[in-house]
Amino acid sequence: MKNKKNPEKTTLHPRNPNRFRYDFEKLSLSFPELKSFVFTNEHDVETLDFANPEAVKALNKALLISDYEIQNWDIPQGYLCPPIPGRADYIHYIADLLANSNNGMLPEGEQIVGLDIGIGANCIYPIIGNHNYKWSFVGTDIDENAIQNCKKIISENPKLIDAISLQLQVEPRYIFKNIILPEDKFAFTICNPPFHASQEEATKASIRKVNNLENTRTKNPILNFGGQNAELWCEGGEFAFITQMIYESVKYPLQVFWFTTLVSKKDNLRSLYKTLNKVGAVEIKTIEMAQGQKISRFIAWTFLSEKQQKDWKF
Repeated sequence: MKNKKNPEKTTLHPRNPNRFRYDFEKLSLSFPELKSFVFTNEHDVETLDFANPEAVKALNKALLISDYEIQNWDIPQGYLCPPIPGRADYIHYIADLLANSNNGMLPEGEQIVGLDIGIGANCIYPIIGNHNYKWSFVGTDIDENAIQNCKKIISENPKLIDAISLQLQVEPRYIFKNIILPEDKFAFTICNPPFHASQEEATKASIRKVNNLENTRTKNPILNFGGQNAELWCEGGEFAFITQMIYESVKYPLQVFWFTTLVSKKDNLRSLYKTLNKVGAVEIKTIEMAQGQKISRFIAWTFLSEKQQKDWKF
Protein backbone atom coordinates (compact mmCIF):
# COMPACT_ATOMS: atom_id res chain seq x y z
CA MET A 1 0.00 0.00 0.00
CA LYS A 2 1.44 3.38 -1.00
CA ASN A 3 1.99 6.06 1.59
CA LYS A 4 -0.24 8.86 0.29
CA LYS A 5 0.87 11.36 2.91
CA ASN A 6 4.56 10.86 2.18
CA PRO A 7 4.97 9.70 -1.43
CA GLU A 8 8.24 8.06 -2.40
CA LYS A 9 10.96 10.15 -4.00
CA THR A 10 11.81 7.47 -6.53
CA THR A 11 15.09 9.12 -7.52
CA LEU A 12 16.78 8.47 -4.17
CA HIS A 13 18.63 5.22 -3.45
CA PRO A 14 16.28 2.39 -2.37
CA ARG A 15 18.07 2.07 1.01
CA ASN A 16 17.88 5.81 1.71
CA PRO A 17 15.53 6.35 4.70
CA ASN A 18 14.61 9.78 3.32
CA ARG A 19 13.27 8.53 -0.01
CA PHE A 20 9.79 9.52 1.20
CA ARG A 21 8.64 13.08 1.74
CA TYR A 22 9.62 14.27 5.20
CA ASP A 23 7.17 13.27 7.94
CA PHE A 24 7.43 16.50 9.92
CA GLU A 25 5.07 15.24 12.62
CA LYS A 26 7.34 12.27 13.34
CA LEU A 27 10.52 14.34 13.02
CA SER A 28 9.17 16.96 15.42
CA LEU A 29 8.65 14.23 18.00
CA SER A 30 12.37 13.43 17.70
CA PHE A 31 13.40 17.09 17.85
CA PRO A 32 10.58 19.38 19.09
CA GLU A 33 12.41 22.58 18.09
CA LEU A 34 11.77 21.65 14.45
CA LYS A 35 8.03 22.25 14.84
CA SER A 36 8.41 26.04 14.97
CA PHE A 37 9.89 26.02 11.45
CA VAL A 38 7.19 23.84 9.83
CA PHE A 39 4.32 25.45 7.92
CA THR A 40 1.64 24.40 5.40
CA ASN A 41 2.18 25.82 1.91
CA GLU A 42 -0.36 26.81 -0.75
CA HIS A 43 -0.55 23.17 -1.93
CA ASP A 44 -1.64 22.10 1.58
CA VAL A 45 1.70 20.33 2.10
CA GLU A 46 3.81 20.67 5.24
CA THR A 47 7.26 22.06 4.48
CA LEU A 48 10.10 24.26 5.71
CA ASP A 49 11.64 27.52 4.62
CA PHE A 50 14.78 25.96 3.13
CA ALA A 51 16.31 29.44 2.78
CA ASN A 52 16.42 29.71 6.58
CA PRO A 53 19.69 28.15 7.86
CA GLU A 54 18.24 27.59 11.33
CA ALA A 55 15.32 25.64 9.83
CA VAL A 56 17.70 23.49 7.76
CA LYS A 57 19.89 22.83 10.79
CA ALA A 58 16.83 21.87 12.87
CA LEU A 59 15.77 19.45 10.11
CA ASN A 60 19.27 17.90 10.11
CA LYS A 61 19.18 17.46 13.88
CA ALA A 62 15.76 15.79 13.66
CA LEU A 63 16.90 13.46 10.85
CA LEU A 64 20.09 12.50 12.70
CA ILE A 65 18.12 11.68 15.87
CA SER A 66 15.30 9.87 14.06
CA ASP A 67 17.25 7.95 11.40
CA TYR A 68 20.86 7.75 12.64
CA GLU A 69 20.63 7.51 16.46
CA ILE A 70 22.70 10.66 16.93
CA GLN A 71 21.76 12.56 20.07
CA ASN A 72 24.04 15.60 19.94
CA TRP A 73 25.02 17.32 16.70
CA ASP A 74 25.72 20.93 15.84
CA ILE A 75 27.91 23.00 13.53
CA PRO A 76 29.40 26.45 14.09
CA GLN A 77 27.82 29.40 12.33
CA GLY A 78 29.17 29.90 8.83
CA TYR A 79 29.92 26.23 8.09
CA LEU A 80 28.07 24.24 5.45
CA CYS A 81 24.89 22.51 6.59
CA PRO A 82 24.76 19.43 4.35
CA PRO A 83 21.57 17.99 2.83
CA ILE A 84 21.50 14.61 4.55
CA PRO A 85 19.48 12.63 1.92
CA GLY A 86 22.02 13.47 -0.80
CA ARG A 87 24.97 12.64 1.45
CA ALA A 88 23.34 9.32 2.36
CA ASP A 89 22.95 8.43 -1.32
CA TYR A 90 26.71 8.75 -1.89
CA ILE A 91 27.34 6.31 0.99
CA HIS A 92 24.75 3.81 -0.26
CA TYR A 93 26.13 3.86 -3.81
CA ILE A 94 29.64 3.29 -2.45
CA ALA A 95 28.26 0.26 -0.58
CA ASP A 96 26.89 -1.03 -3.90
CA LEU A 97 30.27 -0.41 -5.53
CA LEU A 98 32.02 -2.46 -2.84
CA ALA A 99 29.38 -5.20 -3.09
CA ASN A 100 30.24 -5.66 -6.78
CA SER A 101 33.65 -6.91 -5.66
CA ASN A 102 32.27 -8.91 -2.74
CA ASN A 103 30.09 -11.52 -4.48
CA GLY A 104 27.18 -9.10 -4.45
CA MET A 105 27.13 -8.86 -0.65
CA LEU A 106 27.14 -5.45 1.02
CA PRO A 107 30.33 -5.40 3.13
CA GLU A 108 29.67 -4.45 6.73
CA GLY A 109 31.76 -4.09 9.87
CA GLU A 110 34.49 -2.00 11.43
CA GLN A 111 37.17 -3.66 9.25
CA ILE A 112 35.80 -1.67 6.29
CA VAL A 113 37.62 1.66 6.58
CA GLY A 114 36.78 4.75 4.56
CA LEU A 115 38.82 7.94 4.18
CA ASP A 116 36.74 11.14 4.15
CA ILE A 117 38.69 13.92 2.45
CA GLY A 118 37.38 17.26 3.72
CA ILE A 119 35.15 16.00 6.51
CA GLY A 120 34.12 19.58 7.31
CA ALA A 121 32.60 20.51 10.66
CA ASN A 122 29.58 18.24 10.22
CA CYS A 123 31.03 14.68 10.19
CA ILE A 124 28.06 13.58 8.08
CA TYR A 125 29.58 10.90 5.83
CA PRO A 126 31.16 8.93 8.72
CA ILE A 127 27.95 9.20 10.77
CA ILE A 128 25.87 7.76 7.93
CA GLY A 129 28.40 5.10 6.93
CA ASN A 130 28.88 3.91 10.49
CA HIS A 131 25.15 3.77 11.23
CA ASN A 132 24.15 1.92 8.06
CA TYR A 133 27.12 -0.41 7.57
CA LYS A 134 29.16 -0.24 10.83
CA TRP A 135 32.11 1.08 8.79
CA SER A 136 35.09 2.86 10.37
CA PHE A 137 36.38 6.19 9.07
CA VAL A 138 39.37 8.48 9.05
CA GLY A 139 38.25 12.07 8.49
CA THR A 140 40.67 14.76 7.33
CA ASP A 141 40.46 18.51 6.84
CA ILE A 142 42.75 21.53 6.51
CA ASP A 143 40.52 23.52 8.89
CA GLU A 144 41.42 22.98 12.54
CA ASN A 145 38.09 24.44 13.75
CA ALA A 146 36.21 21.92 11.62
CA ILE A 147 38.26 19.06 13.08
CA GLN A 148 37.61 20.33 16.62
CA ASN A 149 33.86 20.44 15.99
CA CYS A 150 33.92 16.88 14.66
CA LYS A 151 35.78 15.84 17.83
CA LYS A 152 32.95 17.41 19.86
CA ILE A 153 30.28 15.54 17.85
CA ILE A 154 32.15 12.25 18.30
CA SER A 155 32.70 12.74 22.04
CA GLU A 156 29.02 13.51 22.59
CA ASN A 157 27.87 10.37 20.73
CA PRO A 158 29.71 7.44 22.37
CA LYS A 159 28.95 4.96 19.56
CA LEU A 160 31.17 7.06 17.27
CA ILE A 161 34.23 7.20 19.52
CA ASP A 162 35.86 3.97 18.31
CA ALA A 163 34.53 4.30 14.76
CA ILE A 164 35.89 7.67 13.61
CA SER A 165 39.40 9.09 13.88
CA LEU A 166 40.38 12.57 12.72
CA GLN A 167 43.52 14.01 11.19
CA LEU A 168 44.40 17.60 10.38
CA GLN A 169 46.04 17.97 6.97
CA VAL A 170 48.97 20.21 7.90
CA GLU A 171 50.03 20.84 4.29
CA PRO A 172 46.94 22.22 2.52
CA ARG A 173 48.41 21.78 -0.95
CA TYR A 174 48.29 18.00 -0.52
CA ILE A 175 45.35 15.63 -0.28
CA PHE A 176 46.66 12.15 0.59
CA LYS A 177 50.23 12.97 1.62
CA ASN A 178 50.63 12.92 5.44
CA ILE A 179 47.28 11.14 5.68
CA ILE A 180 47.69 7.69 4.07
CA LEU A 181 50.43 5.99 6.07
CA PRO A 182 52.39 2.90 4.92
CA GLU A 183 50.34 0.55 7.13
CA ASP A 184 46.94 1.95 6.08
CA LYS A 185 44.36 0.15 3.92
CA PHE A 186 41.18 1.89 2.87
CA ALA A 187 38.26 0.26 1.10
CA PHE A 188 37.35 3.65 -0.35
CA THR A 189 37.96 7.38 -0.22
CA ILE A 190 35.07 9.84 -0.30
CA CYS A 191 35.14 13.54 -1.07
CA ASN A 192 32.89 16.53 -1.72
CA PRO A 193 35.55 18.77 -3.30
CA PRO A 194 35.61 22.58 -3.24
CA PHE A 195 33.44 23.59 -6.18
CA HIS A 196 34.48 27.15 -7.00
CA ALA A 197 37.72 28.66 -8.26
CA SER A 198 37.62 31.85 -6.15
CA GLN A 199 35.94 33.41 -3.13
CA GLU A 200 34.11 35.85 -5.41
CA GLU A 201 32.68 33.00 -7.47
CA ALA A 202 31.60 31.17 -4.29
CA THR A 203 29.89 34.29 -2.90
CA LYS A 204 27.98 34.87 -6.14
CA ALA A 205 26.79 31.25 -6.08
CA SER A 206 25.62 31.58 -2.46
CA ILE A 207 23.66 34.73 -3.35
CA ARG A 208 22.11 32.94 -6.34
CA LYS A 209 21.13 29.96 -4.16
CA VAL A 210 19.42 32.15 -1.55
CA ASN A 211 17.63 34.17 -4.24
CA ASN A 212 16.35 30.99 -5.89
CA LEU A 213 15.06 29.60 -2.58
CA GLU A 214 13.47 32.85 -1.40
CA ASN A 215 12.46 34.14 -4.84
CA THR A 216 13.93 37.50 -3.85
CA ARG A 217 17.01 39.55 -4.59
CA THR A 218 19.81 39.91 -2.04
CA LYS A 219 23.49 40.78 -2.18
CA ASN A 220 24.28 39.28 1.22
CA PRO A 221 24.35 35.48 1.32
CA ILE A 222 23.13 33.87 4.55
CA LEU A 223 26.15 32.72 6.53
CA ASN A 224 25.15 29.10 6.83
CA PHE A 225 24.85 28.83 3.06
CA GLY A 226 28.14 30.66 2.65
CA GLY A 227 30.39 28.02 4.15
CA GLN A 228 34.05 28.43 4.97
CA ASN A 229 36.62 29.16 2.27
CA ALA A 230 38.12 25.66 2.32
CA GLU A 231 34.67 24.10 1.92
CA LEU A 232 33.70 26.17 -1.09
CA TRP A 233 36.67 27.14 -3.22
CA CYS A 234 40.27 26.45 -4.09
CA GLU A 235 42.54 27.75 -6.81
CA GLY A 236 41.40 26.19 -10.07
CA GLY A 237 38.13 25.01 -8.54
CA GLU A 238 36.77 21.48 -8.61
CA PHE A 239 38.69 20.42 -11.71
CA ALA A 240 42.10 21.38 -10.30
CA PHE A 241 41.33 19.75 -6.94
CA ILE A 242 40.24 16.43 -8.46
CA THR A 243 43.15 16.44 -10.91
CA GLN A 244 45.53 16.86 -7.96
CA MET A 245 43.72 14.01 -6.19
CA ILE A 246 44.18 11.73 -9.21
CA TYR A 247 47.92 12.44 -9.50
CA GLU A 248 48.41 11.84 -5.77
CA SER A 249 46.35 8.63 -5.82
CA VAL A 250 48.97 7.01 -8.05
CA LYS A 251 51.30 6.84 -5.04
CA TYR A 252 48.92 4.55 -3.10
CA PRO A 253 47.82 1.97 -5.69
CA LEU A 254 47.63 -1.01 -3.32
CA GLN A 255 46.39 0.79 -0.20
CA VAL A 256 43.02 1.97 -1.50
CA PHE A 257 40.48 -0.18 -3.35
CA TRP A 258 38.30 2.62 -4.75
CA PHE A 259 39.23 6.27 -4.88
CA THR A 260 36.04 8.30 -5.29
CA THR A 261 34.96 11.94 -5.43
CA LEU A 262 31.84 13.87 -6.30
CA VAL A 263 32.00 15.73 -9.61
CA SER A 264 29.52 18.61 -9.74
CA LYS A 265 30.34 19.81 -13.23
CA LYS A 266 29.52 17.11 -15.77
CA ASP A 267 31.68 18.91 -18.35
CA ASN A 268 34.77 18.03 -16.26
CA LEU A 269 34.30 14.28 -16.71
CA ARG A 270 35.96 13.91 -20.11
CA SER A 271 39.19 15.60 -19.03
CA LEU A 272 39.22 13.73 -15.72
CA TYR A 273 38.87 10.42 -17.58
CA LYS A 274 41.82 11.39 -19.79
CA THR A 275 43.94 12.07 -16.71
CA LEU A 276 42.87 8.77 -15.12
CA ASN A 277 43.80 6.86 -18.25
CA LYS A 278 47.11 8.73 -18.43
CA VAL A 279 48.07 7.66 -14.87
CA GLY A 280 47.12 4.03 -15.53
CA ALA A 281 43.86 3.56 -13.62
CA VAL A 282 42.76 -0.06 -14.19
CA GLU A 283 39.04 0.61 -13.85
CA ILE A 284 37.05 3.85 -13.90
CA LYS A 285 33.35 4.28 -13.16
CA THR A 286 30.89 7.17 -13.13
CA ILE A 287 27.92 6.62 -10.85
CA GLU A 288 24.96 8.97 -11.23
CA MET A 289 22.66 9.94 -8.38
CA ALA A 290 19.49 12.04 -8.40
CA GLN A 291 17.51 14.01 -5.87
CA GLY A 292 14.37 15.48 -7.36
CA GLN A 293 15.39 17.42 -10.48
CA LYS A 294 19.03 17.60 -9.44
CA ILE A 295 21.45 15.08 -10.95
CA SER A 296 24.78 14.52 -9.25
CA ARG A 297 27.52 11.97 -9.75
CA PHE A 298 30.76 10.61 -8.43
CA ILE A 299 33.67 9.02 -10.21
CA ALA A 300 35.51 6.01 -8.85
CA TRP A 301 38.84 4.57 -9.94
CA THR A 302 41.15 1.78 -8.85
CA PHE A 303 44.69 0.69 -9.64
CA LEU A 304 44.06 -2.88 -8.50
CA SER A 305 44.21 -5.63 -11.13
CA GLU A 306 41.30 -8.04 -11.43
CA LYS A 307 43.20 -10.59 -9.33
CA GLN A 308 44.12 -8.01 -6.69
CA GLN A 309 40.48 -6.95 -6.51
CA LYS A 310 39.39 -10.55 -5.94
CA ASP A 311 42.07 -11.03 -3.28
CA TRP A 312 41.05 -7.91 -1.34
CA LYS A 313 39.67 -8.94 2.06
CA PHE A 314 36.40 -7.22 2.98
